Amino acid sequence: MQQMEGSVDAGVVEAARWRKSGHSGGNGNCVEVARLSTGDVAMRNSRFPGGPVLVYTREEVAAFLAGVKDGEFDFTLS
Repeated sequence: MQQMEGSVDAGVVEAARWRKSGHSGGNGNCVEVARLSTGDVAMRNSRFPGGPVLVYTREEVAAFLAGVKDGEFDFTLS
């Protein structure tokens, strides 16, 4: 894993416990999330567990989830 500005150490991500939604289908199109020891939240594509990992702060994830709950991203499904 390549270290990028603003990212966490690869060892922190490798030790993460990844979870995916029970709503995920069996077709492999799943997003997995993990809470890191730093308090940040990591996200990855389950088809590529060794691939890129996006890391967000808790505040960023909370803002995104609030937007989802408010329907701000419903346009992506229409």
